[in-house]
Amino acid sequence: MKTSEREFKVIGTRPVRHDGIDKVTGRALYGADHSLPGMLHGRVLRSPHAHARILSIDTSRAQAMPGVHAVITGDDLPSVPDRTEALGEGTTNANDLSNNLLAKGKVLYDGHALAAVAATSAHLAEEALDKIEVQYEVLPPVMDVRAAVAEGAPLLHETLRTAGVPESKPSNIAKVIEFARGDLDEGFAAASVIVEREFTTAMVHQGYIEPHNALAKVDADGQITLWCSTQGSFDIRSLCAKVLQIPLSRLKVIPAEIGGGFGGKTTVYLEPLAIRMSQISGRPVHMVMSRNEVLRATGPTSGSVIRLKMGANAHGKIVAADALLDYEAGAFPGSPVLMGAVVIFAPYALENFRIVGRDIVVNRPRTAAYRAPGGTNAAFASETLLDELAEKLAIDPIEIRRRNATCEGVQAPWGPRMQKVGYEELLDAAQSHPHYSAELPPPNGPLVYGRGFAGGGWGNAGLQSSAILSVNNDGTATLVTGSPDIGGSRTSCAMIAAEELGLEAADVRPSVADTDTIGYTDVTGGSRVTMATGLAVFEAAQDVKRQLRERAARMWECPEEGIVFEDGDAIRPNGERLSLAAIAGKAGRTGGPVIGRATVNANRANGPSFAGFLVDVEVDTETGKVGILRGTVFQDAGRAIHPAYVEGQMQGGSVQGIGWGLGEEYIYSNEGKLENASLLDYRIPTALDVPLIEAVIIECPNPAHPLGIRGVGEASIVPPPAAIANAVAAATGKRLPVLPLSPPRVHAALQTGD
Repeated sequence: MKTSEREFKVIGTRPVRHDGIDKVTGRALYGADHSLPGMLHGRVLRSPHAHARILSIDTSRAQAMPGVHAVITGDDLPSVPDRTEALGEGTTNANDLSNNLLAKGKVLYDGHALAAVAATSAHLAEEALDKIEVQYEVLPPVMDVRAAVAEGAPLLHETLRTAGVPESKPSNIAKVIEFARGDLDEGFAAASVIVEREFTTAMVHQGYIEPHNALAKVDADGQITLWCSTQGSFDIRSLCAKVLQIPLSRLKVIPAEIGGGFGGKTTVYLEPLAIRMSQISGRPVHMVMSRNEVLRATGPTSGSVIRLKMGANAHGKIVAADALLDYEAGAFPGSPVLMGAVVIFAPYALENFRIVGRDIVVNRPRTAAYRAPGGTNAAFASETLLDELAEKLAIDPIEIRRRNATCEGVQAPWGPRMQKVGYEELLDAAQSHPHYSAELPPPNGPLVYGRGFAGGGWGNAGLQSSAILSVNNDGTATLVTGSPDIGGSRTSCAMIAAEELGLEAADVRPSVADTDTIGYTDVTGGSRVTMATGLAVFEAAQDVKRQLRERAARMWECPEEGIVFEDGDAIRPNGERLSLAAIAGKAGRTGGPVIGRATVNANRANGPSFAGFLVDVEVDTETGKVGILRGTVFQDAGRAIHPAYVEGQMQGGSVQGIGWGLGEEYIYSNEGKLENASLLDYRIPTALDVPLIEAVIIECPNPAHPLGIRGVGEASIVPPPAAIANAVAAATGKRLPVLPLSPPRVHAALQTGD
């Protein structure tokens, strides 16, 4: 039966989440909540300079302090290969990772770690940091991509050459990627209207509530146990093992509950340091970052400069598009420019285009993933320029998107042909929604009003997952997976198991296991967990049902052929039934426990998701302040397993996109010091800044997945900044190609006309 024809009993309902009571009562243990007897407290010394040579580090005074049991610098980490490998989410250069953990030779950003101390109290560890003496030769910093690619720019890495460019000289450009198809000259020659702009977006942080943490214990036999808040316990195991040069079998990672991540907790900062100091001291070491450290020294996402030119014919069909994306990688290569290049034209069918992306190092923290990494920057450029084309051609903004919308069979800019996707259905829903036709308030003194729309997409990830589904003697079940739960995936996966076994969601008890207990499972990221780990759960349930049919045949003393398992019962061809509970109660007599297992590589089951954001804004022309009056987010979820969780993901991504669009940015001094390294100064939206965002779920089942699931966690952050910029343009007549649209920036544009 096709998933589009199937009727579901559990999927699509809204049961209470299994871990909800633990979280609201405080029983759930987050990383900083863990402790062990004899535990030491670790702290990190960080550079006050953005770019400087390390002439010397003297730790002798700190090591001599009573109560200090370990002091380490970069020299205490082993040498690792200087090559890019498949580690963690995507690829990682272990040498760069090690140098980011503790600087060697040079510090490359304000907050770069230099040394770490473990002592009997946190206060003593802080005091020991003050005893460490560092001599620097301060160098000029390179703070943005324009400066980094300028002739004669200071080099962050004297040996870095542009990947894929033969005989290139040392450079701050780490990599260049390109997608192209068709004939640009021919396309632009056919255009009735051509628009071209340069767009600038600021570096922003994920803004998770819980800071990074790690608790490491090294036993006398060298076995290591690590507790931490992470999006991927197996990835953390791999990264720690690589930079510390230890076998994977000697390291067990236990994922704590996680207070947000959004991509920022897919790599390591403290974990190898805690392990190394536990090895030296012989005692457990616990480390927790301050908020200042989180902002200064963990991976935000890239700022960018995007130059974009688009042409359309008189009917609004895009006939040519040319994009250059320069993304900040931070101190080490690895910006999400590739995904920016994928996303920039993803929602549209194009015949003539060129997309060039450059990964550029600057004296800022090494970037990490942030919810659809690279996509929001790219869509800000393409969706605002598309809106400008619509304006010049006098075409409705949603209509021009419909005329260019990608659909089944369209070849994506990055190569493959699309399977069935729901972008056209999404645009129909947006255009017919009451929000789109509602009247805006008339101008009121300095207050003017505008409405904007933008679309965007995200490819989502497949990757590997494992699941174990065990049937209890009373007919209930337990489910074990390896995916840390950020957005309710325990419950969504339990619902999939319940649907397949004919149970209620509450009858399946889900848990997230450590790296010794479950098979390899990739990171909770890329919007993959309900889709990919859910696929493993689905396959484990099929394994269970196969065994249940076999057990029923034994109990009936008949051939297994013809027996089916539906709605919680084994059914013979003559209609006779045995319930799951009846079969489970006899499991000990018919072969032993019924346990289903599955491992999957879900890349072929993956399906992209598209989102759209419709927003009404109020602009105070006297102050430049932009307020959000109303927001509606539309997204193709494929199949909404738990609609409330899907809505929450859509709303959360939208609010983060609003923050990116209106106020969030890293602000550095000329010397490269981060000047807003606290949540008092780094402006994250609160409930006072945004209304309740209405979420409209579009269900266009993913044909590659047995349940039609698409990932939903990331696409919703892609369109909001562009939608806000389009709304501000509608209200003021001024198009601002710079994020964020902060009051000073908007006010200056309104005053100068620039």
